[in-house]
Amino acid sequence: MSQSRTFTLNTEPHVATVGDTDLLFQPEVMGDEFLDAYEGLQETQKTLGVDVNNLGSAEPENLRAVTRALRVFLSRLMLPESAQTFARWNVVKNGKTISSHATPDEAADAAAKAKGGATVQDAGMRLPDRVLVELLEWAVELYGGGNRPTGSSSGSAPASQPPGTRGRAVSPSRASTRARGR
Repeated sequence: MSQSRTFTLNTEPHVATVGDTDLLFQPEVMGDEFLDAYEGLQETQKTLGVDVNNLGSAEPENLRAVTRALRVFLSRLMLPESAQTFARWNVVKNGKTISSHATPDEAADAAAKAKGGATVQDAGMRLPDRVLVELLEWAVELYGGGNRPTGSSSGSAPASQPPGTRGRAVSPSRASTRARGR
């Protein structure tokens, strides 16, 4: 006897409301797209030795780099209009924006090619670190099946105790109890 199963695909964008802004995330992301984006974030973390779950302990310049990488990661999962609102770097020359880019590296390359001293300006959403981390956790839950992708990450939860490890508490079945009527 054959079996049949229907699989539903999300067609409506996921919405993250941040303040007064709705950020629209792709309804579905192929596994390799998510993993490629996550790998880029994880590589930046490893290179700089920054734990996104403990941003307060990072050096300021390393924190800035990881925050940029986190914004790029999240924007790669968004619909284009939201991505441009969330993470955008402008190349500015003589006080005028001459181009906008999805990553700071693309903007830096464009600024270097521009004649006459163009600079890069962060024109994306300004958000507290805690909101960025919450968005990261939400995106991982949406696209990663609720778990972070495999691999060593300093932000991973500690391993569970091995099975069979006993605690020090007294078992209720071994505690002395008075019998009724005595």
